[in-house]
Amino acid sequence: MAQQSGNNGSDLGFEADLFKTADKLRGNMEPSDYKHVALGLIFLKHISDSFEAKRAELLADYPDGAEDPDEYAAENVFWVPKAGRWSHLQANAKKSDIGKLIDAAMIAIEKENPSLKGVLPKEYARPGLNAVMLGELIDLISGITLHEGKDKSRDVLGRVYEYFLGQFAGSEGKRGGEFYTPRSVVRTMVEMLEPHKGRVYDPCCGSGGMFVQSEKFIEAHEGRIGDIAIYGQESNYTTWRLAKMNLAVRGIDADIRWNSEGSFHKDELRDLRFDYILANPPFNISDWGGDKLREDGRWKFGIPPVGNANFAWLQHIHHHLAPNGTAGVVLANGAMSSSQSGEGEIRKAMIEGDVIDCMIALPGQLFYSTQIPACLWFLAKNKKNHGFRDRSGEILFINARELGHMVDRTRREFSSDDITKIAETYHRWREGRDYEDVPGFCKSASLEEVRSHGHVLTPGRYVGAEELEDDGISFEERFAELTGILEKQLDESQEMAVLIRKKLAMVTGK
Repeated sequence: MAQQSGNNGSDLGFEADLFKTADKLRGNMEPSDYKHVALGLIFLKHISDSFEAKRAELLADYPDGAEDPDEYAAENVFWVPKAGRWSHLQANAKKSDIGKLIDAAMIAIEKENPSLKGVLPKEYARPGLNAVMLGELIDLISGITLHEGKDKSRDVLGRVYEYFLGQFAGSEGKRGGEFYTPRSVVRTMVEMLEPHKGRVYDPCCGSGGMFVQSEKFIEAHEGRIGDIAIYGQESNYTTWRLAKMNLAVRGIDADIRWNSEGSFHKDELRDLRFDYILANPPFNISDWGGDKLREDGRWKFGIPPVGNANFAWLQHIHHHLAPNGTAGVVLANGAMSSSQSGEGEIRKAMIEGDVIDCMIALPGQLFYSTQIPACLWFLAKNKKNHGFRDRSGEILFINARELGHMVDRTRREFSSDDITKIAETYHRWREGRDYEDVPGFCKSASLEEVRSHGHVLTPGRYVGAEELEDDGISFEERFAELTGILEKQLDESQEMAVLIRKKLAMVTGK
């Protein structure tokens, strides 16, 4: 596992070794299953540590309050009953029924904390989980924050949780990309938008990485965490649970909604508008149910095609922006130039409507879910009034395809210097200070120039880089994308075959 501390300065230094050790304990268990086992225990350790630290304070200063749940809630600390405390599990880690004790701990914690209802994993007693492995994992996690103070403990466990999320996403490959956006991509988006005050929203929030990085931005710039309010929605129940734990382990209060219908068909936050939106929607999703939404009021720039949700996501996000709101969205490269099924006309309407602020071409191999390069779209509801210069009739194009470094055999990552280069270019352009076009890297293009390129938004056409194919994707990249789609379909068919065999066995008793 590649150690990344030298690249971005944000890792603890021991996470890689810690994950290697934890991964060895996994044995033959699938990463997708083991993920919930390990992350659930890390979360349990976190809330137990926070509880014990607060309890120690109360016993010293106000003993009568040590058993009052309200005293803990006042400081955003979960109340942990005796059966759920880490010390109880650690003392019984070597027992054969440790799985039952962990499940009982999770149930007890959910009962005392309504906000965690249905969130925590409770399948540690199932036959497929080895009790010895669970005991060793408890011992491993027990040492993470040994001798750390309360605030340091929370930070350490939060960063370990985040690191483990990323490593599990890598282990799961394409499936991992469905719940996790690589940290360096999220950091780029957050540094670009600078969410410092107001409402932050993600309509397909995955495991909540956008929110964690937004809070980190506030902390890094010595702002007040309470100055932003966080909202999100997720359609995958398992992923929603990961997000809830990821935010709770960071002490982040957020309104994250779940329903199986998703943001298009059951917009949980229909009446809210947001100052900042950050999103990484699933690329080129074809089964989004667009045929049932042909008359939807969100389609200001045109009805999105039934067979591809890219422009549905863009318009849903634009619809939810506050009058001076800004958004950053990850999309497949094809959205920059496609003219199929009316997509070109929608893109043209968005350009002519002057809602596109900046376009960034990303290098390949940044994502777990696909090897092809993607792009970032930055939208602005009002280019004339957001505390910056009037950018009406202009779009900034950045070609970041040559940035980044390989962190392992298959994946690329932006360094802190790369992120600073991209974000500072945008900020100088947006604020009107010392910005200059850089051939091959960035170009401020007028609306007339974009029209001359047929309303195609591929940065290479503007910055002077080597001309890309019409859809911005090379043959090799397109082949890799199609191969990935085929692999996913084969995986799904194999899973379906296993499910059918299980159902038949239940019916026939064989």
